[in-house]
Amino acid sequence: MEKGKIVSIEDRIPKLKQLRKSKANKRLVLLLSLFFILVACVLYFLSPLSYVQNVQVEGNRYITSKQIIELSKVKKDRSIWKIDTGKAAANIKRNEEIKNAKVTPVFPNSIKITVSEHNRMAYLSNDGKYAPILENGTVLEELATGEIPVYAPVLIGFKEGKALKLLLEQLDKLPVEIQNAISEIHYAPTKTDGYHIVMFMNDGFEVSATSRTLFEKMIHYPSIVSQLDPKVKGVIDLEVGSYFKAYKNAEQKEDTNGQN
Repeated sequence: MEKGKIVSIEDRIPKLKQLRKSKANKRLVLLLSLFFILVACVLYFLSPLSYVQNVQVEGNRYITSKQIIELSKVKKDRSIWKIDTGKAAANIKRNEEIKNAKVTPVFPNSIKITVSEHNRMAYLSNDGKYAPILENGTVLEELATGEIPVYAPVLIGFKEGKALKLLLEQLDKLPVEIQNAISEIHYAPTKTDGYHIVMFMNDGFEVSATSRTLFEKMIHYPSIVSQLDPKVKGVIDLEVGSYFKAYKNAEQKEDTNGQN
């Protein structure tokens, strides 16, 4: 070998010592870092820093966040990691309006509650009070005084039974935009049709129909209305075929509303 290529042992030993020292220092830094992280984690879990400070609720439309938090029974004097999330979710689902619930801890000290509710198909009117009816047919307790029905039509003259059940089944098939277009549905049975109804729409039109064919007729409502003059209000009859009869005057409209 060439003399210039030869490295003496005396020259190599200091370099080896330096390399070993560098590796040892890195290992020490890593061990110390892990130690302090472990200590920090222990302190975090044992200290109030991990206690519930905030509860976030998502997905609720009808039930208030405050009510859902109360249902969950999540307390702010416990670590988020000690919360029984399965039990908290089960507590929330005991409410008839809740379809699904999920409770998740969020670092460092929050709890996230995500819910989905049964849709309110309608509100059953009784002496000026309103009882929500869910998509599964459940009739809830009447709303508190002053609470206004929203996102669904008000049913007037109905009682629990076949007529109400059939109406709800038909409404459930309709697109949400058509459901939301209905303001009131009056039960108005006749001698020839025990399922006859009169609907008052948010756009000012009146619809005469039967619950038996409500879905197949009302699905065409947007198309029918688009062909009418929005300034001329009246009755859209969907019982047999479909035709429009304008109100003769304001008094006729008031008389019609009064009869229902």
